[in-house]
Order: sequence, then structure tokens, then C-alpha cells
Amino acid sequence: MSDEFFEEDKTEEAADGNSREAEEINETPVNSNIEEQTGESGTAAYDAAEYNAAAYDGAARSADIYSTEAEGSIYRLSKPAEGENGNEPGSSYSFWAEQVQNTGAGQTYENYQQFKENSGFTAQNGAYYQGTQGGNPEGQNKKKDGFFKKAGKFVAAAVAFGLIAGLAFTGFNEAYYKVNPNAAPIYFNIGGDGDFLINSNGQSKLLSSTAITDGKIAPKTDVTDVIDRTMPSIVQITTTYNQVYNDWFGQEYNEESQGGGSGIIVGKNEKELLIATNNHVVEGADPIKVKFIDGTEAEAIIKGTDSVADIAVISIDLTKIKSSTMDKISIAKLGDSNSIKVGEMAIAIGNALGYGQSTTVGYISAKDREVQVDDKKMVLLQTDAAINPGNSGGALLNLKGEVIGINTVKYSSSEVEGMGFAIPISRATPIIDELMSREILTENEKGYLGVYPQDVTEDVAKMYNWPVGVFVKEIISGGSADKAGIVAGDIITKINDTEITASTQLKEKVNSYRAGTKITVTLMRNVNGKFTEKTIAVTLTSNPQTNTR
Repeated sequence: MSDEFFEEDKTEEAADGNSREAEEINETPVNSNIEEQTGESGTAAYDAAEYNAAAYDGAARSADIYSTEAEGSIYRLSKPAEGENGNEPGSSYSFWAEQVQNTGAGQTYENYQQFKENSGFTAQNGAYYQGTQGGNPEGQNKKKDGFFKKAGKFVAAAVAFGLIAGLAFTGFNEAYYKVNPNAAPIYFNIGGDGDFLINSNGQSKLLSSTAITDGKIAPKTDVTDVIDRTMPSIVQITTTYNQVYNDWFGQEYNEESQGGGSGIIVGKNEKELLIATNNHVVEGADPIKVKFIDGTEAEAIIKGTDSVADIAVISIDLTKIKSSTMDKISIAKLGDSNSIKVGEMAIAIGNALGYGQSTTVGYISAKDREVQVDDKKMVLLQTDAAINPGNSGGALLNLKGEVIGINTVKYSSSEVEGMGFAIPISRATPIIDELMSREILTENEKGYLGVYPQDVTEDVAKMYNWPVGVFVKEIISGGSADKAGIVAGDIITKINDTEITASTQLKEKVNSYRAGTKITVTLMRNVNGKFTEKTIAVTLTSNPQTNTR
């Protein structure tokens, strides 16, 4: 309503003037009066009817100048920006303003506030808005009949609307609770120092720190504490590779390139700090540099790798780490990925694009997802937390701050978003433990088997009805395999207790033992068209041959 509605004419009012004003009042549509009452407040029946109609429609919506706005799973009440047109595409507007066509768009919030004060409407924080009758505008002259005619018609229209809204609300309420007898009503109230959500027992909480879940108030999830606790156990990894190129004339050129990734501090012994990462992050790299949370750097070496599982452990000599840095870093707590459920929140931390540690948040989308990565299949956790280049080797955390996965790969496509994958920590832990216990050996100290290998993948195995493993194409005469009785045509499936499915894995496993060590090789041998399992003891030698394992 405009202020002029209550303003007393300073000049002498003519009889025909009063007649015209009466005609104008008679022509004022009821919807206009309704609209003039729908601002920050209104009658209790109006507010209740408006909310329940909106709630029944499936979404909490506000009264006219306020609207509900979804922000993730958090719903909050928000006031439109100054000058915002509620009917324009893309902006939020109220459910009831849409129904009454908002014929009083020219009225301002300040006009409404003036009307509210003049007519006796009050708003109280934490309670319904109450309307009181009999309120008189300040400074108004009661002697003017024009005013009483106008005010009388306005009040009559408001009362009529209140009765209609109350009946509608009562009818809706009865119908709704016949269908949902156990439902507990929840109401939105607006005003005071904050936006509140109030349930049927009168309890209230700020919406900025609550979420709506099945009609209940759930605390907003805040991951800052989790990140603060776990960030000291996450490191940035920078790798350097020496690549060799040949030009058209056979001239050889060396070129250095750099890569990046992330790592998780998983252990410490008397001599070294141990960090888990992806094998593809550090494979073939020299040197490998690690940056800690305090910004200091140290050089690391590869302690052990498993290319099939895409897991590596690198180590840093403790003498190369400052004591002040040791005070600031921590060892990550490894959780149980078997116990997590689809839909639980997940936090990914890593060195995205080499910019430094960053955090993304999402959910566990799937478990035990079989994914083809290069030439091997991996069973991984799927998450919609963004895993970008540089995140590889970083941690996927639960809300307890426990590592539930090692970020490893992201499905990249213009048609797909939000598909990141992590190695389940319950699968990774036994491999990490074994890699951490390995002895760091020089090339001359490593053991060699002395065979030319060929992978028998799942596809090849199905085609020829062979077991999956490593096919022995040729034996190096005088090598450890030859001396032990391994022959060409055998398919190696295990080294000690570790299953072997690829030639790179065979090399890594054999080379992790010192020359002179006795190992057990499990293989499948074709005898008269049938494969028979054999177990052979092999003593590794120290005579490396080109292109042999």
C-alpha cells in the first residue's frame, strides 16, 4: 500500500470527490488487498495455508518477498536481491504470488511496512505473525468519512480472505493427516536475527546450520575439522622423467619432463618415512621430490611397486627431513573400505593440476566397480568427488578422517561428469604392508628369473582356454629358471603367495628379492592338452640379461 492511502487531504474535500473515492474503493479487486498483505508477514492462517500448500507440492517455499533456495541438501530461506523481479525467468518467487498474479507489483516493501505498523500487524521472532484489530495510523484524523469507508472495505476484504484461507487450510490439514496420521508438521518462520525452522514441539534452529531429512532436522555436515586433522598426512609429489627421442637421421636426444601427483604418509621406522602413492605417479621417475604441509621438500626413492594394483611405496631418509617438519606432519589413519555404504560422504584430497593440496567433497557412488585401466581390470570405489590430474595417489576420506581409498583414475569424457575412482584401502593395505617391508636394492643386488615373458590376459585366456598369468616364451640358458626346471610354455600364476597376472608384476616381485633368495613359483604346465598345476622352488641369480625378467 502506498502512504497516500492514509494521507489526509489538506484541502477542503468536495462532495463529488468523496463520490469518486468511494467508486475507486468499490473497484479495487480483492486480490490487490490480498497482495498488499503478503510481505514479510501476514495472518497466521494465511502463512500456514501458504506454507502447507507449498510443502504439499514437494518443496518448502516462502511468503512473497522470501523464497526457499536449495544449496546441496541444505535448504535456507533467502530474501531476493534488491530490485529483483520475482516473475523474471531464473529468479525465485512465491507460490501464492504466482496464484494471485501479483497485481500490486508497484507496491514496495517500505510501503508494506508502513501499512503493517499502521494496521497493527506485528512480527515476533520465533513465533507466528499475529494480526491485531483496531490499530489506528499515527497522525490520522478520524473526522474524515472517506478514510473509514476505505479502511472498512479493506478490513472486510482482509477478514474475508482470512476466513477463506482458514477454511482451505483446515480442509487441507484434515485431508493430509487422514492420509499421513503420524506426520509431524514443520513450519517456516521468517524474521528476527536469523531464519528459523520450527517444528511442532516449538523447537527452533537456524536454517544456515540445518538440513531437512525425512521431516527431521539434521546437522549440517562441516568437513573443515576432518581436513585440518588429515592434511598433515598428505604430501605433494613432483617427478622428473628423462625421455629419449630419435630424429630422422637416428640422432638420439634426451629431454626432461615433469609430472605431479599426491601421496599419503602411511608409516615411519628408525630410518625412513614411508609414503603410499600410485605406481603410475612414480614409475620410471628420477628424481622424486616430496613437499610437506609446511612447504619444505625432500627427495624420495622407490621402495616397492605393484603395477597391477597401481600401488607404490616411496621412502625418505629421516636425516633429510627437518625436525620442525616432523613435528607438523602425521601418519594417516587407514580405515575399512569394506564397511562403507553407497551414499556416504567422501572427501578427496590431492595435488590437483600441480597447484598444491586441494579438497573436493562428494559421495560414494558405487562399490566394487570393475574398471578397465589400460591393459588391466581393477576393482575400485566410485565417487563423484572430483578427482583431477595430480590427485592420483591422494586420499579418499570418510567423515572420521580415515583413508578409505587411494585416488587413482577419473573417467574422462565430454558426455560424463562426476566419475572418479579410488583403490579400496582394504584391498590396498596388504600390498602397502608388503611394499613397506621390502629391502631397497641396487640393480646388481636384485634377483632375476631369466625368462622372456608374455601376458595371458583374460581375453586371451578365454580365447584359448588357458589360465590367466604370464606365459614363458623362452628360457635363458643357465639362468635361475632354467636351473630350477621351468620350461617354455609354462604359465606362471604365483610367486610365493602373490598372484601374478602380468609380466611387469612378475619383474617387480622377483626384483624385490635379493639375489640368492629362494622363492616358490607356482605355474600351470600343459600336459597332453590339459593344464596341470606345479610348484617349483627357484633360487634367484644375479646375472641380469637384456629383456629378461
